[in-house]
Amino acid sequence: MTDGPHRLAVIGAGPAGLAACLAAAALGVHVTLIDAAPEAGGQFYRRPASALGARRPSALHHRWSTWSRLEQGLAAHLEAGTVEHLPDHHVWTVERTGQAPGAGPVFTVHALIGPLQERSVAVRADAVLLATGGYEKVLPFPGWTLPGVVTAGGAQAMFKGGLVVPGRRAVVAGSGPLLLPVATGLSAAGVEVAALVESLDPRRLSRAAGALASAPGKAAEGASYAVQLLRHRIPFLPRHTVVDAQGEGRLEAVTIAALGLDGRVRPGTARSIPCEVLAVGHGMIPHTDLAEALGCRVDGVNVSVDDEQRTDVPGVWAAGETTGIGGAELALAEGHIAGRSAAARLHGTKPDPSPAARVRTRTRRFAAALDTVYRPPLHWADQVTDDTVVCRCEEVTAGRVREAVTDLGAGDLRTVKLLTRAGMGWCQGRICEPAVAGLTGCEQTPARRMLARPVPLGELARVGADDDESHDGGNDHAPGRDTQPPTPTHP
Repeated sequence: MTDGPHRLAVIGAGPAGLAACLAAAALGVHVTLIDAAPEAGGQFYRRPASALGARRPSALHHRWSTWSRLEQGLAAHLEAGTVEHLPDHHVWTVERTGQAPGAGPVFTVHALIGPLQERSVAVRADAVLLATGGYEKVLPFPGWTLPGVVTAGGAQAMFKGGLVVPGRRAVVAGSGPLLLPVATGLSAAGVEVAALVESLDPRRLSRAAGALASAPGKAAEGASYAVQLLRHRIPFLPRHTVVDAQGEGRLEAVTIAALGLDGRVRPGTARSIPCEVLAVGHGMIPHTDLAEALGCRVDGVNVSVDDEQRTDVPGVWAAGETTGIGGAELALAEGHIAGRSAAARLHGTKPDPSPAARVRTRTRRFAAALDTVYRPPLHWADQVTDDTVVCRCEEVTAGRVREAVTDLGAGDLRTVKLLTRAGMGWCQGRICEPAVAGLTGCEQTPARRMLARPVPLGELARVGADDDESHDGGNDHAPGRDTQPPTPTHP
């Protein structure tokens, strides 16, 4: 502990984390911005590496002016020394490590450094703000493990960050608003998008029209994507789904079919579309690992927060997708509110009302309406054959998962995991758990994982003793000692 300004650790440098960082720094708090990516921006503001020499990176984004303001604000605070940015820092846990005399709690953020993630750094802070975003929900189907099948967000990351496309002819499929920018972005990059396959029933849009109208800017954005679909001549197939993917050694075609009013595949409607790429997604899931490790309450899949974006753990705030999937505009509003609240509370005062609260209310209402509109097909699991791999880490098939329930009597996800090893691999169930829950009918409950990512055993042994680097949120790093590379634990 050192004298000086209050120290806030913001984990995640996407829209929510950046907004929180700038808001708190403007109110006199020293902010350490910690992020796994080499540059700030998150997935939403992902940009090509400077070495690629992109002439117009703004063409890959909408609302580029918002990013420009965030980037300029961050640069100003970095120059002033009120913000320190730690890129390529992969946080694996956050722990409460003490109580400052006459003050609040003290936290230690543990992060692995660099692409190899061989050494750990400990960042000390008086408060923590979690802006860890979300990840894609993946539902299996026969052939989904073929090379050429990627997530929708993965395809978007390739052309946003690497200026590359995964193939020349693609099908974009699944459910959710992310499919629109992926389909139009791929087409603008020169890919022939053979179809946009969406399980959405258009009638849901009319039922949610009132709530959707609460965000006219979003409606205009949706209309813009519709115009782009027409301009690029992308066939839009609502109330359709992917049945399977085929190919010898890699993807060659996708079978799609129409959905009936009951959400089941309509017999006789299946047809094959030749393609090299299938970009598929079914929405997003909040990243809650760090919040759960700290003991924060999770409602369903979202970290629970109050009107100031405070969790129920003193000294811990959360903002953005980790508190509920809602898009960049909502994340910016929540981040701004959280940053102002954290700064005020660290100074021992209450935050002033923020105009961002109105934006938060409006965009939350819109996000809730979208959530009722975009859903995977009710009976998607019916199309998953017993030989389909569900857990890729442990190569567990759907048949083994079903047997755990029907033959062995498993009644919850933990028991299914123990009986089949589904969820025991590298991702610890983050990817396969929704699929296992859907196949078994078991309730998906929050899993309190103490580690947010794989960690070398040597680093675990050093926690609390002598981390490679100790960082007091504003002081210079102590020199880190060399370590031997850990034994690889991934397949």
